[in-house]
Amino acid sequence: MPSTRHALSRSSAAPRLMLAASMVALVALTGCASSKRAVGTHSGAPQGYAAPGSSAALQAVGYWGQAYQRSPKDRENILNYAAALRRNGQVDQAEAVLRQAIIDHQSDRDIAAAYGKVLAMNGRLPEALQVINGAQTPTRPDWRLMSAAAAIHDQMGNTQKARDLYNQALKIAPDEPSLLNNLAMSYLLEGEAKEAEGVLRRAAASPKADSRIRQNLALAIGLQGRFQEAEQVATAEIDPAQAAQNIAYLKSMLSQRNSWAEIAAQDKKKKKSGS
Repeated sequence: MPSTRHALSRSSAAPRLMLAASMVALVALTGCASSKRAVGTHSGAPQGYAAPGSSAALQAVGYWGQAYQRSPKDRENILNYAAALRRNGQVDQAEAVLRQAIIDHQSDRDIAAAYGKVLAMNGRLPEALQVINGAQTPTRPDWRLMSAAAAIHDQMGNTQKARDLYNQALKIAPDEPSLLNNLAMSYLLEGEAKEAEGVLRRAAASPKADSRIRQNLALAIGLQGRFQEAEQVATAEIDPAQAAQNIAYLKSMLSQRNSWAEIAAQDKKKKKSGS
């Protein structure tokens, strides 16, 4: 099987966008998007991933919404309520909660990072980057903010800048699994599945690694055509039926590689003809 990099010619923006869109859809399907876990650990608090609109997602919104209503300036309530809203697809409402919070907690880096994230999700990338950079302290840089800024640079197509930031952050937090996960996703967005697999294996070896990281490892393995191995990794983490659905989606996505190559060839032909 040809590699993902060869299947997606860099001379064509369309194939690269198709890969990125397909990967985002698959990552969302498996529930391993690079979102923070809930900050709180209160008994009864809903934990883990839940699909938008599901009873679990609505339960999380209800639980943290009530906590936020009781104490709207408590940072734990703010962060968890905003995260629950975002995971349920209520991004505009999450943005409103965090916009108020950043006024009340101007020096809070976690709130700034969360606000930047929802701004990025709403497509306001330069503004998101400004918020995150504004919360950073050059003399004592926070690796979480560096990682958030790197992810935004990835979305903006500033790949080298993103990689530089990830590497700087790793000097502060070596082998931090969430940071390695984000770096791996940067590789995947560029079609570098083999490189992503190596980084994700390093992340998965950490005792702090969560299901999101191992699901992304399954994704990186599957993107290289090793579906049986990807299924083994995926089914160890989630319901076998859900894993099978994810792998079927992945196979369907990769079956389009000839179409991607055709698009790239057409682009190349157009450039040669000057049309």
